[in-house]
Amino acid sequence: MLIIHACENGAEAAGTLRANTPSPLTIPSETMDAIKLLTDQHRQLESQMKTTVQAQQPKARAAALARVGDDLTKHVTSEEEVFYPAVKAAGTEDVLLESLEEHLSLKRLLADLLTLDPAAETWEAKFKVLKEQTEHHHEEEEENLFPKVRKMMDAERLDALGQEMLALQQRLQQSGAPRDAIVEQTSEAAPLR
Repeated sequence: MLIIHACENGAEAAGTLRANTPSPLTIPSETMDAIKLLTDQHRQLESQMKTTVQAQQPKARAAALARVGDDLTKHVTSEEEVFYPAVKAAGTEDVLLESLEEHLSLKRLLADLLTLDPAAETWEAKFKVLKEQTEHHHEEEEENLFPKVRKMMDAERLDALGQEMLALQQRLQQSGAPRDAIVEQTSEAAPLR
């Protein structure tokens, strides 16, 4: 497995640290179908968020939020730009539109947290809301969307989608701090392409 490393840039007050901090979002080097990739990343994000909630020191919170922010950004971007357009079909559009609205909510919370002082009284409460909404979103996809997609697509197509999503996630990571793009994506939900 290849693990992408995040380079953290930005001010501490903005919720980030200046350091090379590894991002635990694992990018497999072998072929992996899109649904397995997304499900594995769901578990990784949930684990990261659980650890972040437990961070008490502002510097630890900022570093953990930077990792979560980058990984969440890569994940939702690959869903919006690759996975959702590929699986848009009769029977999935309602679920996809709801998922895009959930992404918007997650982006708004993340953008708020990235500008909030990690020592602020409301930081932990806001992060817990991000964690809970992320878990709900994952549950919705895994119970309502992924089974439909598995019936619609063969293994070869799902593998190709997985590779396309991985390539996008790697490009986003190489660009620096993927989380920085979130602030520009909070006015409305991404379109269903």
